[in-house]
Amino acid sequence: MSQTNTSTESLFKSFHSEKLQLSNRTVMAPMTRGFSPNGVPGEDVAAYYRRRAENGVGLIVTEGTGINHPSSVSGASIPLFHGEESLNGWANVVKEVHQAGGKIVPQLWHVGMTRKKGELPNEEAFPVGPSGLSLSGKEITEPMSEEEVVQMVEAYAQAAADAKRIGFDGIELHGAHGYLIDQFFWENTNRRTDRYGGDLVGRTRFAVEVIEACRREVGPDFPIIFRFSQWKMNDFGAKLANTPDELERFLEPLVNAGVDIFHCSTRRFWEPEFEASDLNLAGWTKKLTGKPVISVGSVGLDGEFTSFSGAGTTSLDGLIDRLDLGEFDLVAIGRSLLQDPEWVRKVEEGKANDLLPFDKEALKKLY
Repeated sequence: MSQTNTSTESLFKSFHSEKLQLSNRTVMAPMTRGFSPNGVPGEDVAAYYRRRAENGVGLIVTEGTGINHPSSVSGASIPLFHGEESLNGWANVVKEVHQAGGKIVPQLWHVGMTRKKGELPNEEAFPVGPSGLSLSGKEITEPMSEEEVVQMVEAYAQAAADAKRIGFDGIELHGAHGYLIDQFFWENTNRRTDRYGGDLVGRTRFAVEVIEACRREVGPDFPIIFRFSQWKMNDFGAKLANTPDELERFLEPLVNAGVDIFHCSTRRFWEPEFEASDLNLAGWTKKLTGKPVISVGSVGLDGEFTSFSGAGTTSLDGLIDRLDLGEFDLVAIGRSLLQDPEWVRKVEEGKANDLLPFDKEALKKLY
């Protein structure tokens, strides 16, 4: 590995925003694990998250959890965020994380048109999306009616209310990577001509209504984190915004709706988002909105997650330099933390040589 020469002190400074206080700047990135039979997170899931909290992670963002809609997830072991049994399971996760001194938010999720017909847990449920189009633009189902859109907004709001009720420290809305909310954002999958479509700003309308409905349920002081990306699962070069000007137009309605923190998903945190500036997506988002931001993308590793292969450890110098400059406020760590629950503690204690390289076999177990 390449040795980290820069002091990591800034990574371990406390974070204070209007609605969220954290002991340091580290975030566990949301990573789908699929170890929740029948959608219910058990004791092993609680232990998995507690282990990261015990080792100093500032904020845990859970894996994506399905809101109360028949086609919200694809897979019988993907955790749900509705129903007494699943919510009781999440309440236990919250209890374990809090006992370990950590903070945790659920990522509220609907996969939209990435779901295939016949997939579990509800084989009869059709995928839904703004225009019924797959990510590649193929017509799969009918577009969502306005009534269905309104019902979906309320499903997100109910999940937000439940998150607060069972003790979470905030919520994250998954608006990235080509899933449902992002399908409304992206012109390739949103061909609507009503108020939920049209131009760049019109395509934010669904997300705006989701955010506003969640805010209504959780009140003014509960943190709402919003995750978005330019890239999609089937198109790493996709862009919602091609210029800083377009990005500002895209972000403004989301800020006005009530987003507190933006989680800006990129595959490699060090890559500039636009020409003529070294700022990444998080850096631009902070500059344009003034809101706190989370940066993410291959932190501590020398290989992209999208290759689904192993990756070696690498220097944190570039990451720390950007954090010191104030380009972003928080740093989300994915595969490094999946592989090694002690990653944050080791970095804080200067034990870089003890960090573990990522092995894709780690995906097959929950530890």
